[in-house]
Amino acid sequence: MTVEQNVLQQHSQKHQQTLLNQLREVTGTTDVQLLQQALQVSNGDLAEAVAFLTEKNAKVPQKDEATYYQTTQVGNDRYISVGSQADTNVIDLTGDDKDDLQRAIALSLEESSRAFRETGITDEEQAISRVLEASIAENKASLKRTHTEVWSDSPNPHDRKRMENCPVGLKNVGNTCWFSAVIQSLFNLLEFQRLVLHYSPPARVQDLPRNQKEHRNLPFMQELRNLFSLMVGSKRKYVDPSRAVEILKDAFKSSESQQQDVSEFTHKLLDWLEDAFQMKAEEDRDGKKPKNPMVELFYGRFQAVGVLEGKKFENTEMFGQYPLQVNGFKDLHECLEAAMIEGEIESLHSSAENSAKSGQEHWFTELPPVLTFELSRFEFNQALGRPEKIHNKLEFPSMLYMDRYMDRNREITRIKREEIRRLKEQLTLLQQRLERYLSYGSGPKRFPLADVLQYAMEFASSKPVCTSPLEDIDTSAPPGGTMGQLLPALSTAEQGPSCTLPEGLAPAPAPTQAPSTQQRVPIHKPFTQSRLPPDLPMHPAPRHITEEELRVLEGCLHRWRSEVENDTHDLQGSISRIHRTIELMYSDKSMMQVPYRLHAVLVHEGQANAGHYWAYIYNPHQRRWMKYNDISVTKSSWEELVRDSFGGYRNASAYCLMYINDKKPFLIEEEFDKETGQMLSGLDKLPPDLKAYVKEDNCMFDKEMEEWDTLQARKAQQEKLALAAAAAAAAAETTTSHQPMSTEPCPSDSWAPQQDPEYMEQPSPTDDSKHLQEDTERAISKAAAEQQEERSPEGLLTAAIKVEYTRLLRFAQEDTAPENDYRLQHVIVYFIHNQAPKKILERTLLMQFADRNLSFDERCKSIMKVARAKLDLVKPEEVNMEEYEMWHQDYRNFRETTIFLMIGLELFQKKCFVEALMYLIYSYQYNRELLVKGLYRGHDDELIGHYRRECLLKLNENAAGMFESGEEPEVSDGLSIMNELVVPCIPLLLVHDTEKDLLAVEDMRNRWCSYLGQEMEPNLQEKLTDFLPKLLDCSTEIKSFHDPPKLATYSTLELVERYGRVMASLSRVPADGR
Repeated sequence: MTVEQNVLQQHSQKHQQTLLNQLREVTGTTDVQLLQQALQVSNGDLAEAVAFLTEKNAKVPQKDEATYYQTTQVGNDRYISVGSQADTNVIDLTGDDKDDLQRAIALSLEESSRAFRETGITDEEQAISRVLEASIAENKASLKRTHTEVWSDSPNPHDRKRMENCPVGLKNVGNTCWFSAVIQSLFNLLEFQRLVLHYSPPARVQDLPRNQKEHRNLPFMQELRNLFSLMVGSKRKYVDPSRAVEILKDAFKSSESQQQDVSEFTHKLLDWLEDAFQMKAEEDRDGKKPKNPMVELFYGRFQAVGVLEGKKFENTEMFGQYPLQVNGFKDLHECLEAAMIEGEIESLHSSAENSAKSGQEHWFTELPPVLTFELSRFEFNQALGRPEKIHNKLEFPSMLYMDRYMDRNREITRIKREEIRRLKEQLTLLQQRLERYLSYGSGPKRFPLADVLQYAMEFASSKPVCTSPLEDIDTSAPPGGTMGQLLPALSTAEQGPSCTLPEGLAPAPAPTQAPSTQQRVPIHKPFTQSRLPPDLPMHPAPRHITEEELRVLEGCLHRWRSEVENDTHDLQGSISRIHRTIELMYSDKSMMQVPYRLHAVLVHEGQANAGHYWAYIYNPHQRRWMKYNDISVTKSSWEELVRDSFGGYRNASAYCLMYINDKKPFLIEEEFDKETGQMLSGLDKLPPDLKAYVKEDNCMFDKEMEEWDTLQARKAQQEKLALAAAAAAAAAETTTSHQPMSTEPCPSDSWAPQQDPEYMEQPSPTDDSKHLQEDTERAISKAAAEQQEERSPEGLLTAAIKVEYTRLLRFAQEDTAPENDYRLQHVIVYFIHNQAPKKILERTLLMQFADRNLSFDERCKSIMKVARAKLDLVKPEEVNMEEYEMWHQDYRNFRETTIFLMIGLELFQKKCFVEALMYLIYSYQYNRELLVKGLYRGHDDELIGHYRRECLLKLNENAAGMFESGEEPEVSDGLSIMNELVVPCIPLLLVHDTEKDLLAVEDMRNRWCSYLGQEMEPNLQEKLTDFLPKLLDCSTEIKSFHDPPKLATYSTLELVERYGRVMASLSRVPADGR
């Protein structure tokens, strides 16, 4: 066959496959034989083929209608033309007219066919184009976003620098997280990576057919090579794939945006790669049959064996990604078993040629090295008129053995399947028998038979308390009182097992309380209405029973209960053995010869119409799972993969599984240098052209970092010059004042830019500054009184500082109760407790005595001038101003933490738990940050943790009480408290892994899980089912949280007084901290 004949044959096969796909999508028919028959009957005319199929399927209109709407609705407008012509050919599909339906389908197919004839591009490719255009449009729009949004680049290139040997992420360039997930999964197949990196375009490109479809492949392949090379050797933490997306977008002509299914994108991506490598394979064939590496890597074959209208058939088909239904199956093997068998297949194993049954089996004849399964997790909800995601749990193994699905094992698999079918029939029968023992009774409520016999035995052996249940009840209550409520309760108790008698038997209240009791009776209490009052007997008892009757009855009941327990145990044992036999059916070595190891899991989180994609990919060299989430690449684990991928737990689940043949290590083997034998890494893995490309990009990134560093240095120099200019201006002003000694200090570079702490000096007198001013003046007066003779202002300053420091040191050395925390009274006490450097203490005291707000008597004024002059003489190398500011910032943080704690404790004592929670949460978080630097930097960690924990437990208790009420407003309020306050705080309790916090979380979860076994209204059950997964989430990731409350300004005196008052009122923390 010539090259031209081969190309024409491939084009014909692809065109026929396109027609089959269109018929399948439009008519909903999945039977390949029937679709091919329709095309043969219509001689390739799509409209006639559709008419043939709709007429043939009219016998089951309900199924056709459901299938049709499913395909048309889920696919959105894939087969509806846009533009003026579509508008003028509107057909009403709301009625039941079959002709309108056929004309609509025919019109759609006619538009699709004409577009294909004119451009050579199918509707599937145009749909992909629309997705890419949407991504590019959003990428351009994202350039206008602020830098606070998720996917914007940090202006500091050092934040975007790749750590050594870390995988490179992909930037989300606008709704393209699906692109990142697919590309990363393929890139980490090292054989695929090598094929792309070493791809070279055909030398005689000009001699090939010059249609649009073929000329898009070469630019795309070049951009994919560039992208892969950057992912190999870039210095960037993540790279931008928008150029590859641009190439794909430019290859198609479409003006409409549409969200596209990711699996279809993967299909088309592999098609484009196949076409590109086919061009190269045709050039390199050298007289042999061309081998396409993409086909050999991703495509396999299966044999379809079946019966159609009584006639047997057998044919071979090629497959790439293998689709599997999820709904109704619990694991991957069940999905595969169902996918391999279609229709009724009993006739396959019989010799009856005239059987009317139809069905087929699929048997793999050749599996690809990379085996990909598409998990169909979306279906169309006819009732709601929209697509929905299937969140059912589906388990899949890390090692998958495909032997049972191979054609060479056809006979032994059929035998095993028949044996499993027989065992499952036995299993169903045994489970039905067991259910009769475990759910005994004929009414709406059923109980285990062994328990029923035990209860009967307990009843018979109970001693009667009185001859009548009404004997000890006061029946003198007036009509309409408690007695009036008792009678309906008794009649209800006689009608069925849902007995409300215990509440009716509660002691009658005084007549004056009867109206309030009447008001409470109608309220539905789903969790409390069946609880026994504490003064009632635990069990009713028989009125009359003789010793002989009791002996015979106890003997029978004991014997019957023993027999029932033995039967139940035997049934459970048989069921367990059958389950084990089924599990081990394919565990012999002969059926474990085709191992496939899980390579990648592509995950979708969200609903059918929106969501986010990421991938888990196994690194065989590090023997760990990695999570690829756009620009973020992090280490992960099998446990995290299971939680996010199996489904049934949250809105996240796997939609694509990629397995690789475990007996073909070349798929993931690193490349080695042929001369040295060393493993190639980084730029050494790249061919010369890509190596130069990556080096150029790395140079650009290095230059960007250098420019950033230069810019930052320039900004720092400009700030320094500005400060020096300000200092010079201040010095000139001081010089012109004609005073012998400067009263206004000239700020030097070492301290001018620093703002004085608000608790040290204020520009105008405030409560804080007055308090500090009084302490300073008192120290000056005391120092002056202690002097024997008149001293200079400088000597008086030294003596006053010594007096003040001695006073504060005495405070720091006192062992005081928590309510008398001297650290709040003065920053020096805080510094002494935490062993601040001497220079920090000296400068802080100088700042105190240099306060402009000191009284203006001559003595204080002269000392203030001397203090400011000394500050002016301090050299930059003598005091590290960064360290000085850091110490004062820590003290500000300490005061802020104290205010959070104080307000939180005050609110807690007032039982305002909702308002108190955020104050306690942030006081705990900020306090831990302080304690990291030293033991005395913050407050008692256990004390804050205790009240934080208690506040959450109180909120949980209140919310549970609201839920138990069963009344809609309270139920909603209770769940809101849990969802908005308690649940977001649970990761904070789990992250430090302390025993008391873990016990508190367990208590909260147990409270809500205890409701699972109780009867409640359906709407409550639904709300509980939606809420529990959030509460039980074991993740320590803090996803969203409230901003810290805004704090008012407190003077030192007010803060000390309020904090001391609330601390003194606290009771001692219990020993268990709970």
